[in-house]
Amino acid sequence: MPVTTLAGHTIHVDDEGFLTDPSEWDDELASVLAAQVGLTLTDEHRAVLEFLRADFHQRGETPTLRRASAGSGVPVKELFRLFPQKPAKKMAYVAGLPKPVGCV
Repeated sequence: MPVTTLAGHTIHVDDEGFLTDPSEWDDELASVLAAQVGLTLTDEHRAVLEFLRADFHQRGETPTLRRASAGSGVPVKELFRLFPQKPAKKMAYVAGLPKPVGCV
């Protein structure tokens, strides 16, 4: 399991750069991860990330795009605006969660 350092945070990641230990994540790291995928976090982003992490903690798996939309109350179209191109993958990456099952 590779280890890397981002903005002073030593984190364990998989081959694609997704955190393998969600407990290593914090809000500061979220901003760094977001910048790596071309995003600047707003309160809207942070609300979605908060839902994703709570859902992961409860269910033990990264939410799909549909579950993220339904659970957070943010329409899928809005998730595409907040996290362009591959929203489920980007949301999981920035939230410090494993890549969702079924994402390529």
